[in-house]
Amino acid sequence: MRTDIFARLDREPEPPKIEIPRMSRTRLALFGGTSVFYLAIVVAVLASSWLVLIDWKVMLFRPYQQWPELHAPLDYFVVLGQRGPTAVMVAAWLGWRSWRQHTLRPLLVLGTALLLLNVTVGAVKIGLGRLGPHYATQIGSSELFAGGDIFPSGHTANAVVTWGILSYLATTPRARRHLSALSAVVALGVGLTTVYLGTHWLSDVLLGWAAGLLILLGLPWCEPLIARAEVLILAARDQARDRLRERRTAMPALPVAPVAPGGPLPALQPQRQVAEAQDEPLREPVAEPVGTAAAGGHATAPSSIRTTLAQPRTHAVLRSERTPVTPAGTRRPPRSRPLTGG
Repeated sequence: MRTDIFARLDREPEPPKIEIPRMSRTRLALFGGTSVFYLAIVVAVLASSWLVLIDWKVMLFRPYQQWPELHAPLDYFVVLGQRGPTAVMVAAWLGWRSWRQHTLRPLLVLGTALLLLNVTVGAVKIGLGRLGPHYATQIGSSELFAGGDIFPSGHTANAVVTWGILSYLATTPRARRHLSALSAVVALGVGLTTVYLGTHWLSDVLLGWAAGLLILLGLPWCEPLIARAEVLILAARDQARDRLRERRTAMPALPVAPVAPGGPLPALQPQRQVAEAQDEPLREPVAEPVGTAAAGGHATAPSSIRTTLAQPRTHAVLRSERTPVTPAGTRRPPRSRPLTGG
């Protein structure tokens, strides 16, 4: 019985039916509420309200000095919010899912989400230009439009999107619940870790959570575009395969000269061609057997054996005999004057 696990997984793809999320009323309501929360955080920071005062109180409290024993493990934990490592890990998992489900949708959804994340979060970062806690210049200031790039928190937003995409692509309600809880814990932990390390204000993390959640909630609007992109990519792949197959079938095979039974050996073929071009009979090589030594120190064979070996070999393919043509006139070249003298 065949026990190849990869062949079994290929024969048993999961799931048999993939349900694509749609923009339901609940999702639309969550999207609207998150958008209001997002705008409220931005306005509160622009107005230097109570939220900015909380940012400064947490920053001056310096959590990394209050609990220094947590610094080393949290330095490794915060990597779960970095875009490069997390994108590679999640892309590897979704690539395996795409192979099992015979569809490019998981990878295309991940690429679309990361593209939206870079565009939206990057634009707000550059536009507001807020400085981080370690580079603050005035106590109580919002530190906006100072050339920074930390508002909203990119680590937090990336953690929400990258790990939340797993629950978005889940195929069963149970898997969706478990993955949603896991992604929420990772996103909350990464955001609070950046506050502990002093790399972000608390308002940066709040806006990062809202930014990532908006992207996850708005992905159903991108599903038709993702489906069209998948069709185009698969069509281009099929065309490339057809062109490669046509090139392989159109390549001519190298001609092989047939050799008749009893015909000349390949090694003797160039010698026969030269002999035919010079209109001379082909001389077959005669092997000299080892015999008794003759004068001069060379080995000789009996005369009967030499006579037998010296006879020309008869081939199955004989070239046609040509009729000799006697040239007319003398072969001696004409001279302009007779030769005289001694």
